[in-house]
Amino acid sequence: MGIVITATGASHDTDTASSIEHAGRAVRAVLTDAAVAPESIGVLINTGIYRDSNTVEPAIGALIQKAAGIGLEYDEHDPRSFSFDLMNGACGVLNAVQVASALLTTGSTGRVLVVSGDTHPSMTGPDAPADFPYATAGAALLLEHTDGADGFGPLHVELADGPAAVEGFVDTDTMGVTGRSAMTVRRSDDFEARVLDVALSAATAALDATECDPATTVLISSRPTPGFRAALSAKVGIRAADDDGTADHVTGDTHTAALALAYHHAVGAGRLDGVERVLFVAAGAGPSAAATVYRVPAGRAGR
Repeated sequence: MGIVITATGASHDTDTASSIEHAGRAVRAVLTDAAVAPESIGVLINTGIYRDSNTVEPAIGALIQKAAGIGLEYDEHDPRSFSFDLMNGACGVLNAVQVASALLTTGSTGRVLVVSGDTHPSMTGPDAPADFPYATAGAALLLEHTDGADGFGPLHVELADGPAAVEGFVDTDTMGVTGRSAMTVRRSDDFEARVLDVALSAATAALDATECDPATTVLISSRPTPGFRAALSAKVGIRAADDDGTADHVTGDTHTAALALAYHHAVGAGRLDGVERVLFVAAGAGPSAAATVYRVPAGRAGR
């Protein structure tokens, strides 16, 4: 038994800088791609961190569910949909896959949507402060249960010792009435090197636990910088899914949306043709990392 990706969606047009709108568009694209009705989605898990106007309540997952038109009817016999936030930085998407696997394996629901995306709380897009490191985008994965060995393998998590390599917070002492539109993100000078180390540990553990042919396995990483991808790819001996020179669809670090966004575009560009396994590696704040090997269903990469 396995958990597979049956459809993907993404949103990164510059006509909006709302993470909720981008996530809602990504979900609607998934529903269209999979040709499924909104009411067939049992659970929606949102893993985004940086949200519109620093909204805390209600859960952003509920707002995305509304934007996507899922579960808006409450008659007695209507199907029920449930949504919630699961926040663990860049690793959140793979944590959400863990949760979705439990729900789908036990039959609690037939379909789970994992949604991700971030924005600067001011929602000013290109005019956001230059020192904010994350790009605005949204992405979604539709997960379903399948018989057989296809799908996600065990998740391997690593957490480095020492002080946090990156911190994101609202500085209430200095922001005053601008707190709804302000955010401070601090990265240590050795952030990239420390994140690479912990990502390599998680990736190696995932590969050691699974038989993979490097010739038919590709790497998809949540760290979008070419230097990070190239270094991790070289260390694990597996080519990155976008090492063919194709230009990135989004400029900058898409943070929580990076894995789903990269997978979505890799499928659309045919980069997974002939690929049997995908090594997903997420790494970020902590520094922490998570990795899993995904066995791609034959002829069905999820889009």
